[in-house]
Amino acid sequence: MKKQILLILLSFLAAWPARALEPEQVKPVKNLILMIPDGTSLATVSAARWYQWYLHPDRPKLAIDPYLCGTVRTHSSNDPIGDSAPTTSCYMTGYPSRAGFVATYPVSDPENDIYPTDPSRAYQPLTTILEAAKSLKQKATGLVCTCEFPHATPADCSSHSYDRGRYDWIVPQMVHNDLDVVIGGGVSLLSEADELYLKASGYGVYRNDPEGMRSYAGNRMWALYGKKDMAYDLDRDASREPSIEEMTRKAIEKLSTCENGFFLMVEGSKVDWAAHANDPAAMITEFLAFDRACQAALDFARQNGETAIVIVPDHGNSGLSLGSQTCGHTTKDGLMQAVSQVRLTAEGLAEKLNSEPVSAVQRIFREYAGFELTDEELNTLYQCKSYKNSPVPEAERSGAGLSASLYSASLNGFIAKLVTSKTCFGFTTGGHTGEEVFLAAYHPAGSQPVGMSTNIELNHYMAATLGLHGRLDELTAANFAPHTEVFKDYVYEMVAPADEKGSPTLVVKNGKDRKKQLSITPNTNIVKLGKKAVEEAKLSSVVVYVDANSTFYLPRSLADYLK
Repeated sequence: MKKQILLILLSFLAAWPARALEPEQVKPVKNLILMIPDGTSLATVSAARWYQWYLHPDRPKLAIDPYLCGTVRTHSSNDPIGDSAPTTSCYMTGYPSRAGFVATYPVSDPENDIYPTDPSRAYQPLTTILEAAKSLKQKATGLVCTCEFPHATPADCSSHSYDRGRYDWIVPQMVHNDLDVVIGGGVSLLSEADELYLKASGYGVYRNDPEGMRSYAGNRMWALYGKKDMAYDLDRDASREPSIEEMTRKAIEKLSTCENGFFLMVEGSKVDWAAHANDPAAMITEFLAFDRACQAALDFARQNGETAIVIVPDHGNSGLSLGSQTCGHTTKDGLMQAVSQVRLTAEGLAEKLNSEPVSAVQRIFREYAGFELTDEELNTLYQCKSYKNSPVPEAERSGAGLSASLYSASLNGFIAKLVTSKTCFGFTTGGHTGEEVFLAAYHPAGSQPVGMSTNIELNHYMAATLGLHGRLDELTAANFAPHTEVFKDYVYEMVAPADEKGSPTLVVKNGKDRKKQLSITPNTNIVKLGKKAVEEAKLSSVVVYVDANSTFYLPRSLADYLK
């Protein structure tokens, strides 16, 4: 009898990882928080854990550690190494996509596509989990980030574009997509017209105003900081910008008032930027700031009992190694002491060097980096093109004869190389990398994913946690149909914009009834019937115009207004 029970138990345990990933086995919950430390390789997590333990011997583990449960294979539709746009897009839509594509079906690349693609669907916007949660479940939705708010990862949740850099398309989509809370960077990217629209729709809007954000009594809010991105946590002035932990707590506070629940995406955006810069101190401290935000979310979830959390990077970056060719046998001090003495990121040190006279160089490095420069290092600093206070005239700075391991025309680049040279860390690239990324998860009923998941499978898991399994394709077909299909029985034309860089307006007429005319502005959710805004025509997403194929993607139901 005991043997039979043991065999049954072993069989159950062996099947558990597969069961945990089957959408039908996932118990839906009220709230889902997706937390993305952008561009975070596993080595970055290891370095952050060592750093924290080194400085705080009573804290050997990270907040995410008890919830680590697997890895994720993340990639573009035609490339094993992806940028943030297609990789987060896959988490949100269930479809891998092309470099630079934001929640948009990829263009077919038959020779390189990792999965088969349908050429007829190229450029079609794809419904995201956020949009589905809002339209099908009436859940509140929010975004928190430390980059500018229309950057790739937050944009992937709430907008659609085949070019992640087209903020003129992405920003109005995010403004009109009926998000409840947006907290992040990008003061300069929210126009006055966008702010007026938000305020008229009942939002509190705050620019570089942390006290305003903290005291706002309403539940719908945009709070933005910095001209574009927010400061690195190591450089952050706490009186001017909140931490990502505080922003996460504030977003949860607002969103959790919705009786139907909420979806929140939190991005530790600048781990990725620090990795591109090969700046180990910035990478470590940015991830630790993100880990504190994870702690805030986990605290809420454990107390709330109706919240699932998924914590996963979108891709790796930089090929960081703990150990380098310049280091042989090392000690804990040898690995962590140098980086633990750094008080500013390479960007922060560069700003300080450019704001003080050249006579202050050694003091600045001693105070903020924990070392002074050798004569060779000082000479290399003077050769940096972007060092404003160099005693060497800019026309005479060439870098000739200097060590390639240290020289960079960029002051930021030189500082990052210099700091790294004092450590036992190494980098293989300044770009993205293709290794699997870590997965951590919390589910109140214990049905978190286990083992290795693909990025598509992770989307299916998250959709299932909100009771949305199988519904995203249904919404895409309904809400993002080509205008040539939706209005095939009517007369339509595209009216060119006053601004040559803008997108056209779609005007659709009923040939038999001239009073029935729709005017549809791209990148918004507002439709006019004649001269009057049709409130009931506000969409569950936004109308998207794609200039690459001269197509508006919009709800099929809009044709009903012309009947």
